Amino acid sequence: MTSPFNIIAVVQGGRLAYEALLLAASLRATNPGFAGRLILAEPQPGPHWPQDPRLPDGPLRDRLAELGAEFLPFESRVFGNGYPYGNKIEAVKAAPDAPFLFLDTDTLITGSFDTVGFDFNRPSASMRREGTWPTIELYGPGYAATWKSLYDKFGLEFDSSLDLSQPDEFWQRYLYFNAGWFFHASAPAFGGRLLDYARQIRDDRPEELVCQEIFPWLDQIALPLAVHSFGGGRPGPELDGLDGDVTCHYRTIPLLYAKESDLAVQVLEEVALVKENRRLLRDWPQVKQLVYQNGGRRARAMFDQNDLPPREQMIRNALKRAGLWLR
Repeated sequence: MTSPFNIIAVVQGGRLAYEALLLAASLRATNPGFAGRLILAEPQPGPHWPQDPRLPDGPLRDRLAELGAEFLPFESRVFGNGYPYGNKIEAVKAAPDAPFLFLDTDTLITGSFDTVGFDFNRPSASMRREGTWPTIELYGPGYAATWKSLYDKFGLEFDSSLDLSQPDEFWQRYLYFNAGWFFHASAPAFGGRLLDYARQIRDDRPEELVCQEIFPWLDQIALPLAVHSFGGGRPGPELDGLDGDVTCHYRTIPLLYAKESDLAVQVLEEVALVKENRRLLRDWPQVKQLVYQNGGRRARAMFDQNDLPPREQMIRNALKRAGLWLR
């Protein structure tokens, strides 16, 4: 039995609110005895937001509260509209001091968290990623020099972060995560360090990063450094349920139907068909067309989920040609 922990996600008006509804509804459907808190962190109006980012009062907000979600207001002091991925960093820093699992809002809960072997004192994060950063120029510096410059900047030991089963100068040798989920024993401690690292990389990057584009990858550049600084690292088999049978980071509903498991499709359709959810989700074109009008089943039939195209862009292009790509 997993000891209690909080789930933290970010909510705003628009698409993220509908995603939060699927997240909350799937959590309650698959983990009815969940003992932690579902915290929806909500950025507040301020100088970093040209428009009010909050979810307005109304039926959608009310439904999230009915599902047990708690709204946590936080100020965007460093990022905001200019770098929305920074929301997750500032949200975690503002959360209660307790063990936490951060999830991107576009995540479904598909199984019991009791099957996941969390060790919150050894943080980790999602390995469902591609080699998106850094981009290596012809004359260098290479992966090792680029990453080591960051470890040196923050006084971190570098060699123990390496996966020595991977060849030198191959991107998977170096600690790199998708920031779709990560966890630790203390939200403000981890969030505070992650924020400090991200801000310093943005404002005072090492010389080896001068030619690197750090947006939109900044959160994923800082994340392995923060994980390593707290004694964490790559997830072991005890965490296979994350990005497996327990959580599904689907990103868009079209990609969910095209790529994800039968279980993820089943959970999506079950929670979307609940009357209290349906009356709200039908206002979201992704769910309206793909779930309620069966477009998703057509999208799924276009692909063999056990033999997908080698590049995701090929999936996206095929969905676009079929009129099934919605954002």
